[in-house]
This record gives sequence, C-alpha cells and structure tokens, in this order.
Amino acid sequence: MSGICMVIQSSVTAVHLRNMEHFITAVTHLEDSNPGLSPLALVTSLRKIADQSHNITHDFVGSSDTKVDIHNKNNSFITEQLNINHSLSNFLNKITHHFITDDHEESGVVLTPDGTTVALAPLLLGLEYGLKANKDNNQPHGFYLLPLAKYLGMSFLHATTERLGPNGCWDSVSAPMVFTLSGVPSLATDALVHGGMDGAILGKHLSVVNCSEENLSTLLRSYYLETMEELDHVSDTHLRGRYRRQNFKKITNTSLLREKVAEALHSHQGDTGVESLIEKGMEEVVLHYMECPAIIPRCIWGAAPPTVPHNPLSPPLQFLYIHHTASPSKPCRNLQTCSKNMRSMQRFHQKDRGWYDIGYSFVVGSDGYIYEGRGWMSVGAHTKGRNTVGYGVAFIGNYSARLPSKHDMELLRHHLVKCGVSRGFLQKNFTILGHRQVVATTTCPGDSLYSEITTWEHYKDTDPLK
Repeated sequence: MSGICMVIQSSVTAVHLRNMEHFITAVTHLEDSNPGLSPLALVTSLRKIADQSHNITHDFVGSSDTKVDIHNKNNSFITEQLNINHSLSNFLNKITHHFITDDHEESGVVLTPDGTTVALAPLLLGLEYGLKANKDNNQPHGFYLLPLAKYLGMSFLHATTERLGPNGCWDSVSAPMVFTLSGVPSLATDALVHGGMDGAILGKHLSVVNCSEENLSTLLRSYYLETMEELDHVSDTHLRGRYRRQNFKKITNTSLLREKVAEALHSHQGDTGVESLIEKGMEEVVLHYMECPAIIPRCIWGAAPPTVPHNPLSPPLQFLYIHHTASPSKPCRNLQTCSKNMRSMQRFHQKDRGWYDIGYSFVVGSDGYIYEGRGWMSVGAHTKGRNTVGYGVAFIGNYSARLPSKHDMELLRHHLVKCGVSRGFLQKNFTILGHRQVVATTTCPGDSLYSEITTWEHYKDTDPLK
C-alpha cells in the first residue's frame, strides 16, 4: 500500500492508474490529512468533482453548482476546503468525472481487483444519499436507488439503439489507464450500472449505521479489495462487491426500481410513451443485471486472438454439456489465478490440440465469476460430435472427489442457464448432460460433480441423441 501512496502524493506528472486500489488509497489520504472531516463532508466533496450538474442531482442532493463551470469550481473547492495537494486533486478529478469520448473511451471508471469496471460518480452519489439520510434521520422509501434510477431513466428516454451497456476492455489489466467500450454507448453503460448498484447497497447500509464510527476507506476496502480467501471467514457477504448482483436483488424489486426510475423522470410522469420505454428498459435491466451472472470478458482475462475467424452458431441450442478442467486441478480463487488458468487452457487448446481458440463456451471460476470462452454465438470445441447442438461449460478444478462451492454451482445452475434461455441462446426445454454421457472415454466432469448434476433440473440420464 505504501507504494501506491507514494505514487498518489508524487508530482503532477506521476502516472495514476485507474483502479479501485488507487482511488481508495486517495480516500485514505484525505481522511488522514483531514482528521476532523465527517464522512458526509468528504463524500460530498468528492461527488462535487464527479458531478455533471444534472438537474436530477440538484433535485435530490441540493447541488448549488448547476450554472457554473463545474470542473474549475470543484477543483478550486476541494483544494481550498481540504488539506490536499494539486497532484491528488488532479487525480481525483480525472478518476471521478464521468464522460465518454467520440472514440468510445469511458472516463470516470475504475477497474476493481475482481475484474469489474465501476463508475465512481453513481457510487459517490449513493454514498452521499445514505449519509445524508442518516444525518437528517430521513429515509424516503427506496431513496438509495435514485443514483441508479437517474442513469437508467435518462438512458431509457434518450436511447437510439441500445438502452443499456455495453461493457468494454482496458488497455492493461495490471496497469489500467484507458477503458474502451465494445460498441456504441448507451447513457447507462455497464460501469454506470455497477456503480449505481454499489451505491445503492452501500448507501442503504450507511443510512442506518453509526456514521461517527464508520470509516469510509475501510468500508470501500472491505467491499472491493477483500479476496475470496478472506471472504471464507466472513459470515455475511451483503457488503461485498463480487456479490453485488445477488445483494442488489435483496434490497430492491422490479416495481420499486421502476417507481424510482419514473420519479427520476418526474417531468415526464403520466406520459404513456415514457411509461412504455421504462417498462421495456426494466425488462432489460432485470435480464442483464439481476438474472444473468457477471461474466468476465475475454479481454479482461487476456485471451489471445483466435487463429481463424469464429464459426457462428445458430441458437437456440438444445444441450448444455458440463465439464471440469481436471488440469488445472485446483479451483482458482481470484482474477489473477483464474485469468492465468484461462490463458493456459487457451494455449493448450490452440497449440497442443490445434483448435483455433479455447474450446469451452464458458468457464466457472471459484472467485464468484464466470469467464467468457467462445461465448453464446460461436461453435465450441468441448464435446466431440455435439459442438453445434450445445454449449460446453467447465468448472476450473478436479471434481472427482469433491464438489465446487455451492455458489459456483448456482452461478451456472440458476443464473447462466436462465440468462441463456431469456436471451434466446438456449431452448426452454434444454437438456443438461455430463461430458461422460456423450464421450465414453472420459470420466469428466468427475464423479462428485457428475453425481451432483444428476439432481439438477433439466438433467437427463440418457442422451436423447443416442
């Protein structure tokens, strides 16, 4: 951590990485340099840097900066009101202020250690809402959803093609500086939605705790930086970023979020056309962020390009074939290890097997995420003779004598398959089979895992194609 501090406190010309560790270190530095500063005052100062002075922010937070030069005023405010050097002020301005360039580069976002990209503006707004509600002893119904509702509402209202997304790629995972979206951006990119979900979860928490005993940097550090090994000793994971989708579902429902989106668009309430846009948009939100699992894109885990163009599939497909990797034999517990395993598998499949790309459609890590292989739209190389009729999903590890964690299995069993059906990739009456049921020369996916999948819905004990 001291090395990061040295970077942040160094000269203006220093390179400041766009990752969550550097941002949290900056927050820690502000807390240490301003010991009398309340969490609310600190978050408000940071939010003023990120604030784009939208009217919705003004309505709910009371921003007084709606008709001034936000960039100059906020830089002046934070340097005058806080004990902060120019280098740190410049870093915070660059890392929190959200905008998208003509080249589809998304600024104001950071890479978290688990591979998720998060926009800081909605996160800070959610923290501020929670702290302000706590201070005022006033917690309007679902107030913590307003930061997310702000972005969703504007995106639904002004969408030209897509209402949500897309995700994107960093120029470097180890030293991230530039995040480029994979397509035409909506007004609610994945990073903005992630930040809004995190802001809702943490804001709701801050609204009810004793804020005088709550250290902001400590809260952010435990939410974003704790490893799976550390989480093994945590009984309650409701304040952990890698579980944001499950935890977000616990604090909201579609009708409440829909209500807050309509509230954010208060000037259009009663407009039947807008109500229809909200309804369609909410269907996509539920599908993409509340039903589908978080999938680590190929560009995050460092995939080598395929040796030839992908062979497209024609979904929906009938089968889902379950595998284990056997080698690597141990579950991967973090992005670094899982990414290394993915690259190793891809090299083996390309160089030793002669395939043009990694064979699996998806791979389940033990770090709370699913990793993208060939994905939904490309023919895989996972189950001999059946690659055009089904998807192959592998669990990293050897599961001959043990099972993957319950959470890992639920990612596939209850989330990935539902996502596949909802998005039209899997048939509604799809069939789950173990690799061994199709290829007689293998024991894959291991005795323990195979025994487990025989209890799953959609499993069949005989291969329908034999």
